[in-house]
Amino acid sequence: MKKDLKAVCLISDDFEDLELWYPVLRLREEGVTVHLVGEKANQKYVGKYGVPAVSDYAFGDIRIEDYDALLVPGGWAPDKLRRFPQVLEMVRSMDRQQKPIGHICHAGWVLASADILQGKKVTSTPGIKDDLIHAGATWYDLPVVVDGNIVSSRRPPDLPEYMKAFIELLGKQ
Repeated sequence: MKKDLKAVCLISDDFEDLELWYPVLRLREEGVTVHLVGEKANQKYVGKYGVPAVSDYAFGDIRIEDYDALLVPGGWAPDKLRRFPQVLEMVRSMDRQQKPIGHICHAGWVLASADILQGKKVTSTPGIKDDLIHAGATWYDLPVVVDGNIVSSRRPPDLPEYMKAFIELLGKQ
């Protein structure tokens, strides 16, 4: 994998603990710099199961163009994240640049709100299947689906396959 790769992982309260930390740690193992980016910098956010994470930057503190990939963890955080215009513009920018965007479980809500799923193949938790279909995607009940620059997955047991696909795609950057 190319050196000096950087990724943003979006964060808000009630993220799914494994869906945030497993991808972050796997990317860091690969030598990727991962920044946690939330509404506020140096803010402690708490996952659904009580695992904390502190944001490195606020949404407005970064230039998304300086990053090679974007991760959106699941849990209830995506419902909060998609309400921020800056988050939606980050997602759109990464999509325009065809840089890897990873989403798992409920994180597809953010991509749906960013209006980038028209004609895309995705997966997610079955609970938001209809939302993604209404956003124009074709939904599959598979552990991981890769369509262009978008890598999607269903739930924590699928994390190994999800991150294998995401890291493979990021390696092509």
